[in-house]
Amino acid sequence: MQNNPSVVLRGTKDIVFENRPVPHLKDPHYVKIAIKETGICGSDFAYYATGACGSFKMEKPMVLGHESSGVITEVGSAVKTLKVGDRVACEPGVPSRYSYEYKSGHYNLCPYMAFAATPPYDGTLCRYYVLPEDFCVKLPDTVSFEEGVLLNPFRRAEVHCGDRLLVMGAGPVGLFIAGVGRAFGAMKVIIVDRVQPRLEFAVKNGFATDYYNSDNKSTEDLAKYINQKWDGESPTVAIDATGAPVCIRTALQVICKGGRYVQVGNGKTTLDKFPIARISENEINVRGSFRYGVNDYKTAVGLIATKKINVKPLITHRFSFEHAAEAYEFFTQHKAIKIIISGPSSLKSKL
Repeated sequence: MQNNPSVVLRGTKDIVFENRPVPHLKDPHYVKIAIKETGICGSDFAYYATGACGSFKMEKPMVLGHESSGVITEVGSAVKTLKVGDRVACEPGVPSRYSYEYKSGHYNLCPYMAFAATPPYDGTLCRYYVLPEDFCVKLPDTVSFEEGVLLNPFRRAEVHCGDRLLVMGAGPVGLFIAGVGRAFGAMKVIIVDRVQPRLEFAVKNGFATDYYNSDNKSTEDLAKYINQKWDGESPTVAIDATGAPVCIRTALQVICKGGRYVQVGNGKTTLDKFPIARISENEINVRGSFRYGVNDYKTAVGLIATKKINVKPLITHRFSFEHAAEAYEFFTQHKAIKIIISGPSSLKSKL
């Protein structure tokens, strides 16, 4: 008899292992995946630490995880593009096929989205998970399961060849965005953070061309020093991956006229001293970024497969499934860039 060991968050910093029911295919277009690797994301940690992430709040125990890859073990009768044994990355959010957002090409904004490890939906940190076939991206032989979990949204910035890119935050998302910016032809990529080892890591591993340590500076001082990095030219694109007010205000202060600003990081729901006049007078295009957009996953897999970006250095720590609780607690120490938890291969006798 199959079992489905799962990592369940019952409350703040309260992780247990449970044997959940093995999921069945919901319709003929679904596939079942044996999860091999899962990454810890900032949103996972937010639920672990506080029981909430932004406007989403836990009201019952929830299986963690949404950045996963695995192997197809079962396919529905209508599945045409995948077969048992295929290696896939799991895009973790399934929208309503009838919503306005889905039909207009913005399915990530669907209000009826069933997103893994977002209340009330369970996540992927388990043995088996099911998805529609078109939300599974086949991994080429040259892309590992670990690389298959390191896929992040990036297309909202529309980085082009010759752009000057400023990235606020050198966490996994910020580093990935910086690396993709370079792959898309950004002429200069400067990354800003207050953790010096991460900044050095970014340049050493080719994610950025230069860095600046924010070191708790004010918006005015930070903007002044960042401007000096551009040799008289302002960034054409600025992306905030922190959610920190000082980073948001600084990025909007230094970006060029007509530049593109993208808010990726989540922080406070409101922001004091938002520079509305500067945005209006300089026609700065301000955009939000939420979850994964159309073809984000496929494009990211393509970039990794063709060696346009190397995400392997981002993985700094690995934990076995049975040590998932320790992995989340280790995350609190801020010593890791990306933590990967392997699939539940050794728990048959325990659950």
